Amino acid sequence: MMQDSKANILSDAQECGRRLQEARTSAGFSLEEAARRLHMPVHVVRALEEGRWEVVGAQVFVRGQIRSYARLVGLDPGELLKEELLPPSAPVELVSHAHTPRLQRVMEGMGRRVVYVVITAAIAVPAWLATRSHFSQVPPVAASLDVVPPAATDAVVPPAGETRAPAHANAPYVASLAPRVKPQAEAPRAAALQFDFEGESWLQVVGRDGQVLEQGLMRAGEARSFPLAEVARVVLGNAAAVRVQQGDSIVDLTPFRRANVARFAVSSDGSVTAAE
Repeated sequence: MMQDSKANILSDAQECGRRLQEARTSAGFSLEEAARRLHMPVHVVRALEEGRWEVVGAQVFVRGQIRSYARLVGLDPGELLKEELLPPSAPVELVSHAHTPRLQRVMEGMGRRVVYVVITAAIAVPAWLATRSHFSQVPPVAASLDVVPPAATDAVVPPAGETRAPAHANAPYVASLAPRVKPQAEAPRAAALQFDFEGESWLQVVGRDGQVLEQGLMRAGEARSFPLAEVARVVLGNAAAVRVQQGDSIVDLTPFRRANVARFAVSSDGSVTAAE
């Protein structure tokens, strides 16, 4: 019975793909032209027409791409997206874990603290011993060659109540010909386009040379970052579960989102605009 159901779904998928291919041919689009207009790779469009939807990814992405393809070639998406053809995704089954006793949690926490203290001591103590001798020595004072320093006087124990001269007053003078080095300003970080995925989503990033920088199904908790100057176009499936950050600001995907699929372009000055 299950094999018959899978065979029916495969047959319906192939029939749907055949209708898409015939409509594309009637509209006068080549496979490459359709892929360019849909902002999809050619192999994805070919998989849709051949009914090999498992290549595309999750059902939510198959639905969105078939809907876009149907609008492009003038078909009704409702006739192609049948419930029995693409049933809704099953909810994630939650698996309970064994309860950890409170005493075990306390012992594990104490063990982590002990390890942290030991590692800190192993790093800090040798560093303190290595630099201890430098703190007790009087550093030499650099003086200009154009100014004659005052003659050094013999060390005299100050009377009670008087303030002792600073330690560097009797320190040796070292002539320096090197100009004072000014601290260099920290170089600004290159602007980047950051994607943080809070749920399962499909990502496609196209570079300015037309090459695909990244494409595929992203899992919850993953993150991607691309230099802003290299990104030309972006397509996000399940865009509501994606946080996009441009430099230090958050990008509002609402103007670029349709049916939970966001498409936008990045101009040469780094601003985000609607994709063509």
